[in-house]
This record gives sequence, C-alpha cells and structure tokens, in this order.
Amino acid sequence: MADVSVVGPGAGESIQLGPTRMRILEDGSTTGHRLGIGEITLAPYTDGPPQHQHARHDEGFYVVSGAARFTVGETEYDTPDGTLVMIPPGAPHTFADPTDGVTVLLNTFTPDLYVNYFRNLRDVIADGRPLTPESTIDAMSRYATEPAADFA
Repeated sequence: MADVSVVGPGAGESIQLGPTRMRILEDGSTTGHRLGIGEITLAPYTDGPPQHQHARHDEGFYVVSGAARFTVGETEYDTPDGTLVMIPPGAPHTFADPTDGVTVLLNTFTPDLYVNYFRNLRDVIADGRPLTPESTIDAMSRYATEPAADFA
C-alpha cells in the first residue's frame, strides 16, 4: 500500500521570505513529482515577485482568505477569497496583496518543479544576502522560469 501524506495545520516546511511566508504542503515526494502544493501568506500591501513566466509548469492560486491582485501581462485581476487563478506555461504574471489585511493563497505547481525555488530564496536570506529582484530572478532561472521582459 502507498504511503499517504497528511499535513496538519501549522505543519509542513515553513519558509519566511520577508513579509511573505511559504508553507510547503507537498514537495512532490508523495505525488511522483507530478504536483507540488504550498500555502502563501502575504502581509498587507506586499508585492510578489517581478512579473515572470514559467516554461515547464502550470501554476495555480486559490485565494483562501483576504484578497489578491494578479497581474497577467497588462491585465489586472482583483480576486476575493474563493477565487481560483490558473497560470499556464508562458503567461507572464505576478501577484500582490494590495489590501490592509493578510491574504492566504493555496499555490500549486504541476509538475512540482518550482517548489525548490522557495528553498533557494530561503538560502539567499540565510547567506545574509538581501532578496532583490536580481536575486529572485537568478533563483527563478534554475527552474525554467524567466522574467517577462516586456512587463517586469
């Protein structure tokens, strides 16, 4: 019988990235690397990464609580809780919490390729280096992701 993964409240691998926390719920080890899942908690008025595009994975965001703004190219989507946003490979995107409240997003990666990006950002901070657009883009580049040159 296959092992089942159960990650309870507060469990999982927590990575603090400035005003953003990523809690890795599934790093792909249970799913044969077909799916990775994280929970992103954004502090009020927090911007996400520079606008970027993935070459080899889909990324999904479900707004669990609060509200987020997704920017896809030149189009902005203000999304309240209960909204699902799916980003296919090649679509330039970023996200932010433009509100005065905390926003929680369930984040999926299909396949799980991008989970280690967050671990790389954690290592940048642990090495005493600041998280800058340049260090973020450098980490992205390891996972078939690049800045959306026309929108970054």
